[in-house]
Amino acid sequence: MLEQYYPYEYADSVFDIDYVKLYSLGYRAILFDIDNTLVHHNDDATPEIEELFREIHSIGLKTLLLSNNDEARVKRFIRNIDTQYLCDADKPNPEAYWRAAELLGVGKKEAIVIGDQMFTDILGANNAGMPSILVHYITVPGEKWIGAKRYIEKAVLRLHRKSRYSHRFGKILK
Repeated sequence: MLEQYYPYEYADSVFDIDYVKLYSLGYRAILFDIDNTLVHHNDDATPEIEELFREIHSIGLKTLLLSNNDEARVKRFIRNIDTQYLCDADKPNPEAYWRAAELLGVGKKEAIVIGDQMFTDILGANNAGMPSILVHYITVPGEKWIGAKRYIEKAVLRLHRKSRYSHRFGKILK
């Protein structure tokens, strides 16, 4: 039953993922969540994130931001990033994930979802039949309240790490 929340892989950050390896495995697109995956909640893109997108695109991977945020937030974030987006996505509804793959012109098995929440990003990816990577959520120094769901996610992640469902990509971390 908990398998529906298990990602294919867990990474500490989006910078720890070997995107060249993912491309060599046949993946052609990355669907990213924004808040607490790429930047802290409601922050603008950083120069490091902008460079990450340029690197990912230079490999040949397409990208799309799949976000429950409104369009104003997403457009502010992508000001210096050339990527497609779906806002107000209603994650974890799998239809949003399928629509994202369709917009990118890839099949659902060619797209990887990267997000910070098991109960939205990963559950939606699994229900859509897409592989996923859960990244540790971004916090700022001194931030103490992380929400009740995060504690549940930590417990589920401990079970995931001991299961046959972890590391399904093989070695894709730097």
